[in-house]
Amino acid sequence: MARVLVVEDDQFVRSALIRHLSDAAHTVRSVGTALEALREVAQVGFDVVVLDLGLPDLDGREALKMLRGITDVPVIVATARDDEAEIVRLLNDGADDYLTKPFSVEHLSARMAAVLRRARAQGPGGGPPSRVLRVGGLTVDPLRRQAELDGVPLDLTRREFDLLAFLAGRPGVVVARKELLAEVWQQSYGDDQTIDVHLSWLRRKLGETAASPRYLHTLRGVGVKLEPPR
Repeated sequence: MARVLVVEDDQFVRSALIRHLSDAAHTVRSVGTALEALREVAQVGFDVVVLDLGLPDLDGREALKMLRGITDVPVIVATARDDEAEIVRLLNDGADDYLTKPFSVEHLSARMAAVLRRARAQGPGGGPPSRVLRVGGLTVDPLRRQAELDGVPLDLTRREFDLLAFLAGRPGVVVARKELLAEVWQQSYGDDQTIDVHLSWLRRKLGETAASPRYLHTLRGVGVKLEPPR
């Protein structure tokens, strides 16, 4: 089972989540503020974080960004905001999934199971190929989850690495955005902005721009491909 951190300031909701997750054999710790969550994540290893956005000390989006600065642990956001643009922003900020309040504990369990399956499939013994991928001066090791450009290690987030590894495994092939959403984000639908934001971050770390691409090339209305510089 999983080690879960519940970040929720409502004591009633918090107690219900702890009771349900513990009954499902998960190991649960809980806090009521963003700063406590950051401290817990820095000190304790978790498999998933359930993060409420309505925290008393810090806006949930800022808390999410700060969490992403110190860990790649999957984060499920619990929010009362059902605006699509807001949800896209949360996914772009690093959330792995979201739940709109009110939600049932069964719904949470299903979302947790899906997120954990994806995370474990990306670890040792899971889905990614074990061979080292090389495209020009770019080296990607899916098993060790390490990437280098011209011998210099790249500091990538989990999602950035997944996107780069997926494209590096198909050099020169134009990959449709719908396929990227399905394979990298494990989503059957989504906003193109999610992909564009991560491509922008990835380009910056590869030392290129959309106007002057070296490795990452976008074909408008078609998809994205990764190929060595000419």
